[in-house]
Amino acid sequence: MSINESRSSGTHCAPKVTAIVGANWGDEGKGKITDIKAGQADVVVRFQGGSNAGHTILNKYGKFALHQLPSGVFYENVVNIIGNGCALNLEYLEKEIAKVMEGAPQLKFQLMIDRRVPLVLPHHIQLDELEEERRGDRQFGSTKAGIAPFYAEKYFKECIQINEIFDDAHLKNRLEYLYEKVNLTLVNVYKAQPVKFMDIYDRIVKYRDFVEKHMGDATAFLRDARHNGKEILLEGQLGALRDPGMGIYPYVTSSHTLAGFASVGAGIPPYAITEILAVTKAYSSCVGAGPFVAELFGDEAQELRMRGGDAGEFGATTGRPRRVGYFDAVATRYGAQCQAATQLAMTGIDVLSYLDEIPVCVAYEINGKQTTDFPAPSLLDSAKPVYETLPGFKQDIRGIRKFDDLPENAKNYVRFVEKQVGVPITWLSNGPKREEIVEL
Repeated sequence: MSINESRSSGTHCAPKVTAIVGANWGDEGKGKITDIKAGQADVVVRFQGGSNAGHTILNKYGKFALHQLPSGVFYENVVNIIGNGCALNLEYLEKEIAKVMEGAPQLKFQLMIDRRVPLVLPHHIQLDELEEERRGDRQFGSTKAGIAPFYAEKYFKECIQINEIFDDAHLKNRLEYLYEKVNLTLVNVYKAQPVKFMDIYDRIVKYRDFVEKHMGDATAFLRDARHNGKEILLEGQLGALRDPGMGIYPYVTSSHTLAGFASVGAGIPPYAITEILAVTKAYSSCVGAGPFVAELFGDEAQELRMRGGDAGEFGATTGRPRRVGYFDAVATRYGAQCQAATQLAMTGIDVLSYLDEIPVCVAYEINGKQTTDFPAPSLLDSAKPVYETLPGFKQDIRGIRKFDDLPENAKNYVRFVEKQVGVPITWLSNGPKREEIVEL
């Protein structure tokens, strides 16, 4: 099915638009949930972020770490869109597609790149690396994918949008002007060598054929898809606590990770979003620096880390060991509220089967006082977790498909978390594979 064929006249039935977003620090398992729901969807849209984070997918083709590709690419009938809110690195995207095709050579996926998407260029990555080096022991834990310099440049109105690469004179003029400023920073701030803008021009134009094949008007496409009653998934990267406005600033990403931004980053009206599915783990994990109140250390942390996921808790993009802890109801409730979640998906509950007792962080203690409200970022370093302990279920629950078939203590744990967060849990992942899921 081509993109144009997907825009058939339809019957004007009510569209369903679901945003799938993270309730925590990222790494919640959004890729698996999007992959599952994409089986019933018509369109999947990545609406923010870039190659700085990944979604791990385990399916019949194998195991894949997607970074820029939407998580619907393994369904040939789904149109996958990279929205205008993304940071697109064409070189990385080419490698990512090659990796997917290496594992699934017969796959024929549909991809549209919105014509308004700005490009991540080599100097963004260089500036990211140089700035982290300059900061020394005050680093933010950047993935060094160029994301912060890219979004800074975007809001300075200096990025190159993908639609600009086909006019030689226009592109050269834009790049020449851009690199006048970039080189001032490279030379005078970081003492690095200047960049020749024509070298960047040569790197960009070789992608013209690829871009021409995939570039489209996502806003118009999504308007027609909604008009024809298509089911649309909006896929976010990272989680609420990494949002630059509502998160643990300054230890955040540089694009908005909230469902509220999905309308902007995808090119869809805010009133069109009918469901917001926030994803959280049955325990806590994060990659990167910043306050993490329920964090575990030592042997206790290492055991949880090694048991987590299909191959332990290590970043899909960086490979860095994730920081881990028990479930943080304070942070998750706040994250779900920031996302305006209408439902919750809990992943990784099978990981907890080794525990005799399962602690849950239900409050923070700050300066001798307990609170169940998530505090301002400046207070998080002094916050201490307050735990309530539940009995463990001590049973391998992978592959169980019905909630009623779970051990009673596992069901009680889910109900307890649901009550703490205040959002109904509608999906429960009990293993990394696509079919290891319980729909409540």
